[in-house]
Amino acid sequence: MPRVTLEQANTLIAKALSYAQTLKVKPLAVVVLDASGHLVAAQRQDNATMFRYDVALGKAWGAVAMGSSSRALAVRAIDNPNFMIALASTAQGKFLPQPGAVLIQDASGQVLGSVGASGGTGDEDEAVCAYGVRQIGLVPVI
Repeated sequence: MPRVTLEQANTLIAKALSYAQTLKVKPLAVVVLDASGHLVAAQRQDNATMFRYDVALGKAWGAVAMGSSSRALAVRAIDNPNFMIALASTAQGKFLPQPGAVLIQDASGQVLGSVGASGGTGDEDEAVCAYGVRQIGLVPVI
């Protein structure tokens, strides 16, 4: 099964964090998961709060678990908030339907994993994730 490698994940995170500095985003945590929702790599910038990792993980985990970006999940949550609350409970708190995570696909459209960030606005978090994915030659699903 194709997957995001540790080398790809580390490069993705480095590129995402570099881009975040260019955008002057507050300190972030960035988490890369494989297609099964398992951690591949994570980093938290200096001065990012302890909560950033958990939020980034929840965004990325929800995206890969549901097969869509966390932005799309946030839109779905507007029409069906009770279902999203039930999913968060079922996922033992690992599910966070808020903008800031994208799926990682290869050129054929196969999902390889997801990446989530937390620290900036949802738009900023999503932008740095998408940028990092593009920098390793893969396709972000926003």
